[in-house]
Amino acid sequence: MQAFRIQGGNKLNGDVVPQGAKNEALQIICASLLTSEEVVISNIPNIIDVNKLINLLSSIGVKVKKINPNKYSFKAEKINLKSLSSEKFKTDGKSIRGSIMIVGPLLARFGVASIPRPGGDKIGRRRLDTHFGGLIKLGAQFTYDKESRFYSVKAKNLVGTYILMEEASVTGTANIIMAASLAKGETTIYNAACEPYIQQLCKLLISMGAKISGLGSNLLKINGVDALAGANHKVLPDMIEIGSWIGLAAMTKSCIRIKNVSWDNLGIIPYAFESLGINIIKENDDLLINEHNNGYKIKNYIDGSVLTIADAPWPGLSPDLLSILLVIATQAKGSLLIHQKMFESRLFFVDKLIDMGAKIILCDPHRATVIGHDFKSTLKGTVMSSPDIRAGISLLIAALSAKGESIIHNIEQIDRGYENIDKRLIALGAKIERI
Repeated sequence: MQAFRIQGGNKLNGDVVPQGAKNEALQIICASLLTSEEVVISNIPNIIDVNKLINLLSSIGVKVKKINPNKYSFKAEKINLKSLSSEKFKTDGKSIRGSIMIVGPLLARFGVASIPRPGGDKIGRRRLDTHFGGLIKLGAQFTYDKESRFYSVKAKNLVGTYILMEEASVTGTANIIMAASLAKGETTIYNAACEPYIQQLCKLLISMGAKISGLGSNLLKINGVDALAGANHKVLPDMIEIGSWIGLAAMTKSCIRIKNVSWDNLGIIPYAFESLGINIIKENDDLLINEHNNGYKIKNYIDGSVLTIADAPWPGLSPDLLSILLVIATQAKGSLLIHQKMFESRLFFVDKLIDMGAKIILCDPHRATVIGHDFKSTLKGTVMSSPDIRAGISLLIAALSAKGESIIHNIEQIDRGYENIDKRLIALGAKIERI
């Protein structure tokens, strides 16, 4: 097991280029299963979760060629369907949450798909009902082995239909879109997730020959086609990593330029940070965060009541950013209520921040009140462990701002979502080493 040793309290300075979006890359890579032709994807982040998915596709017969560390070609000309029931597939498939998105493409193209219960972050219940409910409506027969926790679907033909999703699940929407792209007739998806990564998936599929309308809305119409062709695609910058760099700059009173952020695809994210008093300067497609030497002040509502920041389906705020906003608020001037609606275990990492000296009241599994120090009292270095990707990066930000030495264990969780994070921090002047 590896850990980070951090000497906190140092200002950073420099430019960073955000990695490719983890959540988009997982969807796009799975979409390569929809065609026998080559799909070339660039700006793929070199992180654990993505690399595991690439290896999983390779294990079932996809020809994978690494063009450079962030660019791959995928050719799913022949798939070994028998491998879906192998012990190796069951072991590899359950180690990553993104493996669920191979189900829609395999079902649509080959009439059968299986997957073990996917793993991923331990942040509470993450149901798969939305995925399989949509596929059943398209005509799939569903079975679940409770003993082995193994899901299977099969169908001779998928037929387009009207699907009203019970929740705007991003991966659920992706799975249904991919399956519907090869179904017979028209599929309508209402209450679909509409974030930029779903739009990117639709754009890729359209370039492959799919017929999809309603991009950017929660009402999608897909007219199925007989076959899809190869294509080239570039993954967007990771909006969650961009938010992480914004938070790091503010918390450490550093000057950091985040380059080529694809501003038009950030949505409400810059404004969420500005509501905490963080000054974000837009220069062309870069974001500049100057030194906040005088700190930053939380903006209350116009009637003076305490600000609440909550997650919501796009164009609302991504739940992945709440952990980062929470840790930044510990040094703000003012108070804030964080309301994590989606996952009931995601806020439990705050006990580690409290150990560092943060003033946080965990109201219940979904809500935490933060009383900011206004930098009048610094956080103190400590020994802690990363429970999930986003909590891990939040603890890393806290450690970089804290007085003294911190050790963060279980950093594989951070490596799952952040590419070479220690090397990139060192380039900015951070004192961090991997041990």
